[in-house]
Amino acid sequence: MLQVHQFPCLSDNYGFLIRDDATGTVACIDTPDGDAIVRQLDDLGWPSHMILNTHWHPDHVGGNAMLKKRYDCEIVGPVHEAARIPNIDRTVDEGDVVAVGECQAQVLHTPGHTLGHIVYHFAAAQKAFVGDTLFAMGCGRLFEGSPQQMWASLSRLRDWPEETVIYCAHEYTQANARFALSVDAGNAELQARAQWVDARRASGEFTVPTTIALERATNPFLRADDAGVQAAIGMSGAPFHEAFAEIRRRKDQF
Repeated sequence: MLQVHQFPCLSDNYGFLIRDDATGTVACIDTPDGDAIVRQLDDLGWPSHMILNTHWHPDHVGGNAMLKKRYDCEIVGPVHEAARIPNIDRTVDEGDVVAVGECQAQVLHTPGHTLGHIVYHFAAAQKAFVGDTLFAMGCGRLFEGSPQQMWASLSRLRDWPEETVIYCAHEYTQANARFALSVDAGNAELQARAQWVDARRASGEFTVPTTIALERATNPFLRADDAGVQAAIGMSGAPFHEAFAEIRRRKDQF
C-alpha cells in the first residue's frame, strides 16, 4: 500500500510525502518548502529516503539541498534538467522505473510546461504525481514547450485508467473552474464541479487530488478535441493541438 500525506505550503503549492507500507520507505514528491517538509516529517515520525523531482522550477526543488543535508536522501529527477536540479543523484527519463520500497512508478516524459518535465505513475497503486503538467481543470503554462508537445503529453495522461488519482502540485482549481466555464459553459458536470469547488474552498478544504475520470469530463485542456468546446472557441474541425493552443492562449489572458 502506498500512503500519501498531502499538505499546503508556499502560497498555493502542495507538498506530498509518500510511504510504502511494506518497507517503510518514504519519498518527497518535489520540495517546494524544506522547512514545511521537515515539520511534516517530524510530525509523522517519518524519515525521508528519497526525493522525486518532476522539473527544475524553484518551487519544486527549493528544499533539495536542505533535505539532502538533513536526511542524506537520494534525489531523483529528469535527465534533461539535471543541470538545474540541486543535489541530484540519479537521472531518469521516459520508460524508467523508480522504486519507492516495493511500490514502482513508471516515469513519463511530459514536455510542455518545461522541456524536461516528468511525471511518476504508480499504476498498481492507481496514483500519479504530475507536477505542473496537469492541474484540476487546468494545465501548466507553456514556459518552454510548444502546444503540440503539451497536447501530446496531456493526451497520454488522459489515456490512463479513469480511476487513476492525480496529485497535482498547486491549488489552482477555483480559478481554473471559472475559466473552464468560459469555454465549456454547457457542460453540466463542469457546472456541478465548479459549485463543489467553491464550497470546498469556502471551508478551506483541498480540491486536490482529482481523477482522470473527472478531468476527462471537465478539464477544457483535455477536451480540445470535443466538438462542443471547439465550437465555443470558434475552431470547429481544427487540429486538436491548435484548439488546445487557443484554449491555453485564452487562459493566459483570462
